[in-house]
Amino acid sequence: MTISNALPNPPGEDAPAAGTHRALKPDEATNQDLLQAVLGRDNLARAWKRVKSNKGAPGIDGVTVEDWPDQARAHWPAQREQIEAGRYRPQAVRRVEIPKTGGGLRLLGIPTVTDRVVQQAIAQVLTPIFDPTFSDSSFGFRPGRNAHQAIRQVQAYVNDGWRIAVDIDLAKFFDTVNHDLLMNLLKRSIADKRLLALIGRYLRAGVLVGEHIEPSEVGTPQGGPLSPLLANILLDQLDRELERRGHRFVRYADDMIILVKSPRAAKRVMQGITRYLEGTLKLTVNPAKSKVAPMSDCSFLSFTIKGKKLRWTDKALADFKHRVKELTSRSWGVSMESRLQKLGQYVRGWTAYFGISEYYQPVPGLDDWIRRRIRMCYWKQWRWPRTKIRNLLDLGVSRETAIQHGTSSKSYWHMARTPAVQQALSNAWLKVQGLVSVKDLWCKAQGYTT
Repeated sequence: MTISNALPNPPGEDAPAAGTHRALKPDEATNQDLLQAVLGRDNLARAWKRVKSNKGAPGIDGVTVEDWPDQARAHWPAQREQIEAGRYRPQAVRRVEIPKTGGGLRLLGIPTVTDRVVQQAIAQVLTPIFDPTFSDSSFGFRPGRNAHQAIRQVQAYVNDGWRIAVDIDLAKFFDTVNHDLLMNLLKRSIADKRLLALIGRYLRAGVLVGEHIEPSEVGTPQGGPLSPLLANILLDQLDRELERRGHRFVRYADDMIILVKSPRAAKRVMQGITRYLEGTLKLTVNPAKSKVAPMSDCSFLSFTIKGKKLRWTDKALADFKHRVKELTSRSWGVSMESRLQKLGQYVRGWTAYFGISEYYQPVPGLDDWIRRRIRMCYWKQWRWPRTKIRNLLDLGVSRETAIQHGTSSKSYWHMARTPAVQQALSNAWLKVQGLVSVKDLWCKAQGYTT
C-alpha cells in the first residue's frame, strides 16, 4: 500500500480549493511556508515509507502500521485541514517501559501512527535547515553520521594525547527538556508560526500512564521521530559552548565525552560544564554516573580505549553472553533451524557494531563457547539414548563410542564437550547447519581473511 493510495490529494494539488495553497516540496519552501512543505505529497510519502519500515507498536488509538492506510483514507483530509487551520491536536503518547540491560527502565513514548507520519514529515523538512549548522563533533541521529565515527573520533583524540575524560551523564535527558528554551531556539530559525505552534502542541500532547493522561510540561519523549532532531537542536547550544571554550569533545545524542590532558583541567571542566548545563540549558547532571577518569576507565557507546586500541566494554560482552544464553537455552522449545536463524541474526547484528573492536583475544573463545552451547542443545533435543546412538552413528562415531555416550547420564553441558560429540557435531558440520562464527565476522569487519 502506497501513501498515494492511503492519502487523498492534498487540497490544491489536483483540484485547487478556495483558501488553500499548493503543498510545497522542501526545496521550494521559504521559511514562512514550511508547513506547506511538511504537508507536500512527496514529503508525506517519504515520511510514511520511513514509518512503515520502522514498524513499531500502535499508539493510544490502537491503530497499527498495517491498518493505518485504511484509517488515513477516511480521516486524513479532515486532519490535514485541521493542521493547516491550526486546530489539530496530537493525541497523547502511550508510555512504554523498556528494561535497560544494566538494570532500571527506559521510558518511551509511542505516538499514534498518524502523529508519527506527521512528525517524520516535520523532521524531513527541518533537518536540511538545522543539520548543516550542527557541530562536527556531533554524531547522533544525523544524516551521514554514525556511532562508529563518534568512537573513532574519541580514539583519535586519545591517540593525540588527550587521555583524561570528562564523562557527563544527563539524568533522564529526553524527559527533562525545557519547552520554552527549545521553542525559543526553534524560533531563531523558523518563521512559520503555524509550524512552530504544531511542534509546540506535540511537545505538550501528554502521556497516557495507565488509564490517565498526564500533562507533558517538560521533555520530548523518546519514541517519536521528531525527538532526536529536537534533542540535537537543544544540545547544539552545549556544542557551541564547548567549542567556544576550545574543548575537544564528542557527542552522540545525550552521550558525551570531553577529553583533556590533566586531571586538574578535567575537574575544572566538569564543574564549569555542569554549571552551564544546569543553569543555562535547564538540564540535570547525574553525579552518580558522571566522572573524571582516564579514558581507559570510561566507556563511550559501549566501547573503551586501552592504550591506543579500541575495545568493547566488559558490560557489552556480558550483555552479549546473556543474550546468547537465552537463544541457546535448553528449555527454549523451538526447532534447531529457528534457533540457529535467531542466533545468527543476533550475532551478525552484534558483530556489525562491535566488530570494530581491535581486541582479538576473546574472539576465538566466544566461538568455542557458542559451539558448545549449540552442541548441548542438540544433545538435549536428541533426548532418548537410542536417538543419540543413531545420530552419533550417522555422523561417523564408532558403534562402541556411540553406545557409551548415548547411554551416559552425565549432564548435557558435560557431554557437549566430549570428543565424540565434538567429532559428530564438528565445527564444519555446525557451519553447514547455519551456525555463524564470531571470528569470521570479526575478521571481515577488520578487513582480514580467515
